[in-house]
Amino acid sequence: MDLSPAINQMMHMFWFLIPFMVLIAVLKSPWFKGVIGEFIVNVSAKLMLDKTEYHLIKNVTLPTEDGTTQIDHIIASVYGVFVVETKNMKGWIFGSQSEPMWTQKIYKHSNKFQNPLRQNYKHVKALKENIGLNDEQIHPLIVFVGDSTFKTEMPENVTHGWGYIRYVKSKLRRVLSPAEVEEIVNKIKTGRLSPSFKTHREHVKHVREIVKEKESGVTCPKCGGPMVMRESKKGQNAGKQFWGCSKFPQCRGVVNII
Repeated sequence: MDLSPAINQMMHMFWFLIPFMVLIAVLKSPWFKGVIGEFIVNVSAKLMLDKTEYHLIKNVTLPTEDGTTQIDHIIASVYGVFVVETKNMKGWIFGSQSEPMWTQKIYKHSNKFQNPLRQNYKHVKALKENIGLNDEQIHPLIVFVGDSTFKTEMPENVTHGWGYIRYVKSKLRRVLSPAEVEEIVNKIKTGRLSPSFKTHREHVKHVREIVKEKESGVTCPKCGGPMVMRESKKGQNAGKQFWGCSKFPQCRGVVNII
């Protein structure tokens, strides 16, 4: 019995399914969710905010003392500079301004994630240092997009969907002059790192290193700072992992893994 026609048909179906499976994987990826979230913020800002008053700058990576920080959106106006962090999440969201970790609940499953207000604090700090703004001139803003519902009372600067536009428009006191706004926009555009794949890759690497440091829970015996997992490259211990101080080469503290 010749099975080649059936095999050929199965192979044809298999090759047809590959692009479909890749597409599904992309649509479910955190990267795509981030893109969609930023797209919603971009479109709503362009449609609902006066371009002559509000200046939108997207995907800004700024240098910091310990690496880089990436800001999803900055909206500059005479009413202040809005530093926008987007979160594309679904399910019930529990949290408060003071809690370090918030909770996402989808049916019976719960996930912890960093308080986005704290996450955005680093963005705000970097912008203050690079641009020279004070507290009354800068407004941290969190925007949740996706099928999510707040189940606890949130601060006014934690919004959902297009609701962030209401928060932006609620600021009516002028804290900057038009000339200062123009200067701020120019400073951001000239002071930012070039928006490229290399910049994004280096920032992601930096974020992963920070997460590793926090998750390790191991402190340096010399300086008390966080430690990161490293691997010996040469010598009799080549290939073995150890905890090394994150401040290397300034500090050479080491903790061996037993």
